Order: sequence, then structure tokens, then C-alpha cells
Amino acid sequence: MTTPDGRRTAADDPTEPAAVPGDTVAAVVRQWETVRPDLDTGPMEVIGRVNRCAALLQQAEDAPLRRAGLTRPEFDVLGTLRRTGHELTPSEIARETFSSGAAVTKRLKQLTERGLVERRGDTRDRRVAHVRLTDAGRDLVDTVLPDQLAYETGVLSGVDRERQRELAELLGELLGQLEGRLRLPRA
Repeated sequence: MTTPDGRRTAADDPTEPAAVPGDTVAAVVRQWETVRPDLDTGPMEVIGRVNRCAALLQQAEDAPLRRAGLTRPEFDVLGTLRRTGHELTPSEIARETFSSGAAVTKRLKQLTERGLVERRGDTRDRRVAHVRLTDAGRDLVDTVLPDQLAYETGVLSGVDRERQRELAELLGELLGQLEGRLRLPRA
């Protein structure tokens, strides 16, 4: 498609992201091309879709987690402790889960009350706590994770495996660049 001023749009350029018919962001881009044909909406086609996907995934009900009585953020805390395999401080958990310290404190309180994590004070510094999974917490993660991965596989089932790998690589590149630019810690 060519704009009234003769500029080519993403639809004409194979190096530009292609609009997906029926995709909400494609409609937004078409509207912007109508009122501001002088603007390159290519970045919007990527960032807008990433943001829209993230919002939809956050709204989607994580059935296996819900059945286990967990929220996604709570599961992230438990999963972090399980995958690292050792005690972590609340600050380390916050970094690993991209959460605020206050949010981690709230989640740890709830998980402690449920008997899924234990906190112990540091022998040298009373201000520092160390958190570890209890046996019940480890068992819960080990039970829920396969079900959650099967659920997420279903969410992605409309995209073939090769395209999923390509998407994962592209998102990995973008994430690496953003983390480097914003100086965020990498796992």
C-alpha cells in the first residue's frame, strides 16, 4: 500500500512487520496511516503487539495455578526458589521476579502462612532474611509446573513449533537489548 504522498507502507516492504488481518494492532496502524501517513508505524506494529499479547496473557486465567490456589506472581516466587535450588533473600527474589520489594514481602507473607516457604534470619545481620521452599512448596511446584507448561503449550498451539522458536529468538534478542540498554540484570 502506498500513502497519498507516495511513501510505501509496511505492506509493500518485506523487511517490515506484516499486519495480521483481524489483529487489533493492525487496525490501530491503519487508523494512524490514515490520519498521519507521514509517520513510520513499524515500531508500533512490534511494541503494540508485544504489549497486547502481554496484557491478554495476564488477563487469561492460568487454570493450573488457579486450581493450586496460586497467583502467577506467587508461583514466580516459588518457581524462582525451586529453579535456583538454594535460599534467597527477599531482595534477590525481587530481582529474579522483576517485582518490587513490597510486593515480594506481601507474597512471602502469604506463602509462609500457607507453609510453602520458610524464612530464617541471618546470623550476622538481623535485617537480612533467607527464604527457602518447604517440602510442601517444592512438591507443589513440581506438581503444578508440568500442568502449567501443558496449559501454556495449549495457549501457543496456533503457532507451529518452528515459528515459536523463531519468535522466542526474536523476543530474546529484543529483551537482551532492552536489558542492556536499561542496565537490568540478566538471569
